[in-house]
Amino acid sequence: MAAAVSLAARDVSVTVFESSAVAGGRARRIRISCDGQGHDLDNGQHILIGAYATLYQLMRTVGVADRALLRLPLEIRYVRDFHLRRGAWGLAGGLLGARGLSVHERLGAVRFVARLRLAGYRLAQDVSVAALLAQHGQTGRIAHFLWRPLCVSALNTPPELASAQVFVNVLRDTLGASAGASDLLLPCIDLSSLFPEPAVDFVRARGGDVRLQAPVRDLGALRQSFEHVIVAVGPHQLKTVVDDAPDYEYQPIYTCYLQYSPGVKLPLPMLGLADGLVQWVFDRGALLGEQGRLACVISAQGDHQQMTLDELAERCHRELAAVLPGIGLPQWSRVIAEKRATISCSPGIAERAALPAIPGVVFAGDYTDPEYPPTLEAAVRSGVRAADKITSKVAQ
Repeated sequence: MAAAVSLAARDVSVTVFESSAVAGGRARRIRISCDGQGHDLDNGQHILIGAYATLYQLMRTVGVADRALLRLPLEIRYVRDFHLRRGAWGLAGGLLGARGLSVHERLGAVRFVARLRLAGYRLAQDVSVAALLAQHGQTGRIAHFLWRPLCVSALNTPPELASAQVFVNVLRDTLGASAGASDLLLPCIDLSSLFPEPAVDFVRARGGDVRLQAPVRDLGALRQSFEHVIVAVGPHQLKTVVDDAPDYEYQPIYTCYLQYSPGVKLPLPMLGLADGLVQWVFDRGALLGEQGRLACVISAQGDHQQMTLDELAERCHRELAAVLPGIGLPQWSRVIAEKRATISCSPGIAERAALPAIPGVVFAGDYTDPEYPPTLEAAVRSGVRAADKITSKVAQ
């Protein structure tokens, strides 16, 4: 949809083939039946950051209001033991004032970030995030509460497997940039309303054709009918349209929704949990008005993959009850398991996963970005980049 919007805004005629009944891919609204009622849920709880400039530009293009996102200065707070907030003195001030760390750890973190900045956020060799942290003495509590959770949240890959260079790229554009770049932006509307549905309306209003429930099974036939083709399927679907597509490894994201009584709320819209399976919990009541509904997020691979969805929901409730006394039992729960949510963002992934060159075909998708992890911003950037390639060829 990012590619289609970019082309439609330039008065290029586009036709979108969407295999699903709902546009949006892995960031969309879904409808479930639970507790005898229907409920709208997102297929995952996404966190946006201020550095997502391309996504915000396209959201404005299709008419999404700024109030659709709750903007908060960077604040990483756990229920207990750790609290970091980026304030007037920037990241260094936030690290120096972080609660739950020794003075030695705070100073070490400031030196680590300073070394990355001095090196232009470029590593001599791409290694794992775990190896990078060990090289710079970023272990212990600072790794447990800050660097490892940031890695898993941004790259959806365990630090032992994650690309240090991609992680550093994220630090460069967020913690190493202006204060606004590291802001957290939390959706206050469902993911379909946040971009895909307004994007469909935008394309159609400019004469484009968006065909839902229209899977493409023959790329060759499509190439005969259209001058240019953008292939924007998920990486696990590539082999259905491209014979020599790369083989990827994948990482999951599990989102567990638990509906408690309307009075249940968190002290902040987003809190970290550091000692169990759940990494972050979101207060959907504070964000979307879904009172008493909490969303627990478990990113990347782990022991939870061996549990049934019911066992996982019970585990999430127990972890919440341990830090939120008096929460009571949930009225209902639902786990959304995206088992191939993203590719594994490992060292050298860009070189190993080169896509084939096909005349008249351009690839888009979060997994095609040369320097960003597989995020919403990477997906949107790839769509705009694909549109730019096509319009430059048309101009020639």
